[in-house]
Amino acid sequence: QVQLVESGGGSVQAGGSLTLSCAYTISQFTFCMAWFRQAPGGEREGVARIRTSINQTDYADSVKGRFTASIDKSKKTLSLQLNSLKPEDTGIYFCAAATTVACSGPYWQRSSGSSTRFDYWGQGTQVTVSS
Repeated sequence: QVQLVESGGGSVQAGGSLTLSCAYTISQFTFCMAWFRQAPGGEREGVARIRTSINQTDYADSVKGRFTASIDKSKKTLSLQLNSLKPEDTGIYFCAAATTVACSGPYWQRSSGSSTRFDYWGQGTQVTVSS
């Protein structure tokens, strides 16, 4: 049974920090694990992607230098450290896992097709940043 469970969301003021965690249970090999977010009224967008086989992490331009994604395979936990938070970072944050190489391409951030590129999704955790 596949399970991804996010935790760590909350409400902070601009400039603050949060750490999100995603506990996952997946028996298949995963090519990628990622964090996405969806702002109120907006589309889901990729925030960070870890290509696990080559240990490479990519970030959306909007979060580079502020967010750090990491994975602890021994604990089966994906993490996202959010620093210098801005009101525009507000949204529901989802972790996702991909069991096919489709996740490895350059369009991983896009909402369109994301459910195809990433097979499994968590329920999400809310992050609210006030100004």
